[in-house]
Amino acid sequence: MKKIKAFISFLLVSALVFTACQPDEYSLGDTLDPSQIDYEIIQDYDIDPGGNTVILKFNTPGATPVWNYGTGRSTRAVDTVRYAFQGEYTIDLNVITPGGVVDLEPVTVSVTEDNISYVNDPLWTKLTGGNGESKTWYLDLNENGESIYFNGPLYFYGTDNGWLEGGNDGCYEEGGDCWNWQPDWAGNQWLMPAGDYGSMTFSLEGGPYVTVDHNMLPALGEQSGTFYLDKNSYTLTLNDAEILHNESNDACVDNWGNIRIFSLTEDAMQLGVLRRDDCDGAAMLVYNFVSEEYKENYVPEVEEPTIDEGFDPEFAPGELLQMLTGGPSSGRYWELDATGNPVDWITGGIGWTENADGSRDWGWNADWDAMAENSWIRFDQWGGQTYTKYQNGVETSGTFTINEETNEVVLKEGMSLLGVKDHWMSPATNTLKVVKAFDDFATKGIWFGTSYDAAKDEWLAFHYVLGSNGGEGDGNGDGDGNTEPTALNFDNSKLIIGDIEENGNLRLELFNDFGATKEDPGLNPSEVAFSDRIEVTFTLSGIDATGSHNAKIYFADTDWTPSGDSDFITVNGDGTYTVTFEAASPAEGALVFVVDVIGLATDITDMDAVTATIDEILMY
Repeated sequence: MKKIKAFISFLLVSALVFTACQPDEYSLGDTLDPSQIDYEIIQDYDIDPGGNTVILKFNTPGATPVWNYGTGRSTRAVDTVRYAFQGEYTIDLNVITPGGVVDLEPVTVSVTEDNISYVNDPLWTKLTGGNGESKTWYLDLNENGESIYFNGPLYFYGTDNGWLEGGNDGCYEEGGDCWNWQPDWAGNQWLMPAGDYGSMTFSLEGGPYVTVDHNMLPALGEQSGTFYLDKNSYTLTLNDAEILHNESNDACVDNWGNIRIFSLTEDAMQLGVLRRDDCDGAAMLVYNFVSEEYKENYVPEVEEPTIDEGFDPEFAPGELLQMLTGGPSSGRYWELDATGNPVDWITGGIGWTENADGSRDWGWNADWDAMAENSWIRFDQWGGQTYTKYQNGVETSGTFTINEETNEVVLKEGMSLLGVKDHWMSPATNTLKVVKAFDDFATKGIWFGTSYDAAKDEWLAFHYVLGSNGGEGDGNGDGDGNTEPTALNFDNSKLIIGDIEENGNLRLELFNDFGATKEDPGLNPSEVAFSDRIEVTFTLSGIDATGSHNAKIYFADTDWTPSGDSDFITVNGDGTYTVTFEAASPAEGALVFVVDVIGLATDITDMDAVTATIDEILMY
């Protein structure tokens, strides 16, 4: 077997430094003669008939052994070496004495049988591929700056961190130096340059051998050595080789072969080495590796973009006209969504702003806020298709047509959407492309594209929502001042009724984020949205109380604005009733939505006989 020379210069220098720090009257002691060194190398054939177990004993007081047993090194006075493979192994012993280093003649031991149990462990298999196999690893960073498994090739941990499956995030000492930082390479390219750092191969083909090709460190080149994995302490020792690493950290680690294993799977491995205190502080530099198989079979996930809801809508014949106007002999008012998301660049079907603040740095400003506050457009079918714009106290009107093949609304020549004078964003075209539209247009509105950049597949688009006409009507063009309602679905099997708050009121709990319906409601709270009012029609039966009682809705949306009680209606026992909550401001979502019949529970003698249903919920 190839003899591996012992490197003891560090220990020797340490001894000399220690001696140099002593008072002047002290000096180096006598150098021991090799015959004065008392040590033993014992093969325990009772444990291993093939001589695989070798016990090293050093019995010389006042001196330190440096064993090199071919598959590893040790400075212990008593140590046990277990060779997994048959072969000839040379054991070197160098002894540090007060007078210097004594080199002893090497001892050769013969191992006549394999004992694979010493390397037959899941960690050994994950590292090497198993007995008779080899496995190659790569630093998780390539020439293109890509890390395919980890956030980046190098993480940082405290000096008391280690094996990450050991609990406490790998902290081995309670209250110790335990922390971690896992930087992504893309945002922290100072970590190390992108590049091909070479490979690292661990082999169990006849012995525990390691080969490291330092492609980015020519001074190290290709190294060949041995290794030992301690599965109990989760440590890895490399002899005559160093793990792959970057040049900037090369001088900051005293021993690149003294390694803590932080994690090890079939696909990935994290190896930590101790950084010296004089290099930005003591810490564990944890290098991240991927296996050759994982690297070669890695297919990056291509994240398909999620196109905005409603983009490039399809309309049935007449549907777009119906949406804009409300139908024959009707008209609808539309307003810029100034309190929401009024304008966006929609690129490839994907917008990027979420509210007006998202566009203030490039377009939307206080002038647009002021203009949108009391301005509107109206599409009508009063004796034809007419279009009216009201802005800054000036009303203009004309006709419009719809190209159903292209989803374009064409206004009378010279007309346009709302805009701010002399602002670059103000629409100048009379052709409006419906870029996004929704079945639930009453709450989600419609997006009109006014200019298109074909090279970028990008629309400048404005968001309009149903609104009022600044006090001249409700803006929904049905001719009687009433908003066309949206029905809200409700599952009556999930309605909760009774004296729920034990205050004598009969409550119908449709939804209460603080009550029993929170986890399993009969309606979708996010679908509750209205700008004017919400009506609930309900039926009571089994009421054995007499007399009249007041009933009301209590409602609160997700930000408690609006919130409060509705006006009262009168309930006289069994029957169907409708109660209405009028909103002081648009409501989006629901936190509390209940109907209370005041004092009725007190007058009911048999509450189990009482039933209720929600017949209809309409939002305006």
